[in-house]
Amino acid sequence: MSDQFQEILDIPKDFVKDGTMFINRCTKPDRREFTQISRAVGIGFIVMGALGYVIKLIHIPVNNILVGGA
Repeated sequence: MSDQFQEILDIPKDFVKDGTMFINRCTKPDRREFTQISRAVGIGFIVMGALGYVIKLIHIPVNNILVGGA
């Protein structure tokens, strides 16, 4: 019974230990890395927006044909 109780108490301790190890390994990106990430995110936004626009452009006439012009 004591071993189970000790295991339950170890869970938060392990979580905090793992969390501090993770935070200590994290580094702030330099200018080049930040620019690269920003460019990739911007291209992703443009691609997804264009894809959504094309799908909507195709969906509206198809929907009007199926529903019946109203």
